[in-house]
Amino acid sequence: MSITLLSSPLQGFTDFRFRNAFHKHFGGIDTFYSPYIKLNGKLAVKGSYERDILPENNSTLEVIPQIITNDAEEFLFVAKYVQQFGYKELNWNLGCPYPMVAKCGMGSGLIKNTDQIEHILKRVHNETDIIVSMKMRMGYENPTEILDVFPILDQYPIKNIAIHARIGKQLYKGGVDLDSFQKCLDTSKQKIYYNGDITSVAKFKELQERFPSIDHWMIGRGLIADPFLPSMIKNNTTEYPKNRLEIFEAFHDEIYREYDAYLQGPTPIRMKMLGFWEYFSESFSNPQKTYKKIKKAGNSKNYEAAVKEIFKNG
Repeated sequence: MSITLLSSPLQGFTDFRFRNAFHKHFGGIDTFYSPYIKLNGKLAVKGSYERDILPENNSTLEVIPQIITNDAEEFLFVAKYVQQFGYKELNWNLGCPYPMVAKCGMGSGLIKNTDQIEHILKRVHNETDIIVSMKMRMGYENPTEILDVFPILDQYPIKNIAIHARIGKQLYKGGVDLDSFQKCLDTSKQKIYYNGDITSVAKFKELQERFPSIDHWMIGRGLIADPFLPSMIKNNTTEYPKNRLEIFEAFHDEIYREYDAYLQGPTPIRMKMLGFWEYFSESFSNPQKTYKKIKKAGNSKNYEAAVKEIFKNG
């Protein structure tokens, strides 16, 4: 069975600069989801969200925009907004676990509100021709919450549901709940994608064996921690390229240049790259020591020197 690999959106990480550099240097991802568009009480889209989905900024990629909302008017507005750029699909985020989002009744905090989910889907399918897909956790408080949503979703032509096999309250802590994910497969009539803790080729194979009917797999944090992972899964190999560190360094240097030009200032770029190195450091023999070197680099000159040393020594 052929498999499709998708990049799960991570707010603050997987924007078009990252996606383009990733696609160029590593490959392996068939479809990227953009980080979610969030409206702050006004029917207006921020410039940074627009730049992220502009076709000219994604010319070599297949990208699906995403929205996070609990409001039908917002959904309709963003659906029409993305359609003007030629997008035919809008992904609805019912997965974000962060308390600030969930407590506002969005992301994984919306899963319990089945009436509102139904209201939004009804209006969107009656008033637009956008294709709706979904990204969900199995609940916020417990993994059975999603089971009450499936009868509603089954009334609509949802393209697919990508399910992260955790609940919102977990954030990213603890393991994935594969038994509860299996219940989702047994209950829903929808096309289900798997998401959660695909961090190595071996882990992917375990999951593939456990869920043989799944042919779409979504990789989130694992893709940033090991950017070679998608292409290695596709090529069914655990062998890294011989010039692994050269490729990784070229990728790093490209996103560093892109973000440095965009963020304009020593503190924003330092914080941005520090975020990436929380994940990147996992690809090196001593992650703690690697991350510490980056953290200690207080300015751009020291940062660049630290990066050179890290890639030189592996």
